[in-house]
Amino acid sequence: MGEMVSFTGNGGTSEGYLAIPSGGVASPAVIVIQDWWGLVPHIQAVVDRFAEAGFVALAPDFRHGGPAVKPTEPRQMLNSAQMDEAASDIAAAAEYLADRPEVAGKVGCAGFCAGASLALWSGTRSERIVATAGFYPRLPWQGMPTGAAGHPGGASAADHADWAGYAGKAALIHCSEADGLSAADGVQSVSRSIEAAGGTCQTFDYPGTAHAFFNEDRPEHFDQRAAATAWARTLELFRAKLG
Repeated sequence: MGEMVSFTGNGGTSEGYLAIPSGGVASPAVIVIQDWWGLVPHIQAVVDRFAEAGFVALAPDFRHGGPAVKPTEPRQMLNSAQMDEAASDIAAAAEYLADRPEVAGKVGCAGFCAGASLALWSGTRSERIVATAGFYPRLPWQGMPTGAAGHPGGASAADHADWAGYAGKAALIHCSEADGLSAADGVQSVSRSIEAAGGTCQTFDYPGTAHAFFNEDRPEHFDQRAAATAWARTLELFRAKLG
């Protein structure tokens, strides 16, 4: 259904996988953020599913055509300033979508694993993005710039990241049991920070699930019931906030 496209942003040209609904009616847009392994078939399939659900959807290719090549590389990427660069790419993708004639309404952002961290953070990096969904996020906030306002000692790195742009926006976080559910410190920090900035954040627990429970291409982790419930909740949020 989709195709590769190029768009300008962050001082250069980026590429991504774009899918457009078949109905011919201008629609809201969703940016899909890859997990550790790049723009793999699973992420392209999610883009296609969003288009089938009535959203213009785009997955930027942060790895420029290549997947992670060794198990340690993804974690190294997460702990670097590339987090900030990727967030700038997401903001550029939002501008690109907003300028397309097929798009009417607002922009959302959904991501998986490391991409969930970026999807959640995108709400404070782009005025265009007004609703976000993070699927089992791994939350390495070390690469993210801090806001002017300080936080008390003992706060996590997520508390120190700049979330001020979330006023009036909405987020949801899908939490696997393997990652500690919504009681995990990172999830609590993000939820607290978004709400302190004037946004709303819902967290949903999926007991008995592994990390990557939404990924059909990883059958050892995939949970059909949890995936279907998380997908329905995500569509409900985006239809309410983006139309």
